[in-house]
Amino acid sequence: MIRRSVRLKEFRANEDAVAAIEFAIVLPFMLLLCIGGVELGNALSINVKVTNTVHTIADIVSQNKCVTTSDVTGILSASSYVLSPYDITKAVVTVSEVQPNGDNATAKVIWSQSLNGTARTVGTTVNLPTALTGVPTTSGLILGEATYFYTPNLGYTISGTVALSDSYYLYPRQTSFVPAITSGTTPPVPGTSCPTS
Repeated sequence: MIRRSVRLKEFRANEDAVAAIEFAIVLPFMLLLCIGGVELGNALSINVKVTNTVHTIADIVSQNKCVTTSDVTGILSASSYVLSPYDITKAVVTVSEVQPNGDNATAKVIWSQSLNGTARTVGTTVNLPTALTGVPTTSGLILGEATYFYTPNLGYTISGTVALSDSYYLYPRQTSFVPAITSGTTPPVPGTSCPTS
């Protein structure tokens, strides 16, 4: 009985390998924080690129008096440079022109083109953000949209693929509307009205 109590006291007093045990307990949490921080940093970086992409495509289209379908294809293809170094094939980028319906809530799609996805159907409605309540029906709005499907390298089993998306509206700068004309037709003379598609 005395030996057992002495051994028990010696065992409690022994501090050999305590640091190793503490490290083994803390290591999984440290790795989770480190890996999670890297994945979160990647997701935030991609999200910034997505926002830059929608701003860029809406801005470029809004500066034109009219665009051809090939012009819009080129603008959408250029979005790969804005998203660089991330893979453009994991993104869906869409640019559309919409006309407010006058109900302070919706707008009608006039034309739309998309990269790696499906364009909005002409004539369908889009819900406008509350910040655009009361916009006039006499002017179109250029709508840039992008979604990036981000798959974390190590946290896939926890979160799966995450869709990072953003949208942005801009008024046309030189005309009330930016008509899209079919590729192959002669572009109108600058300063004249563009033919509608």
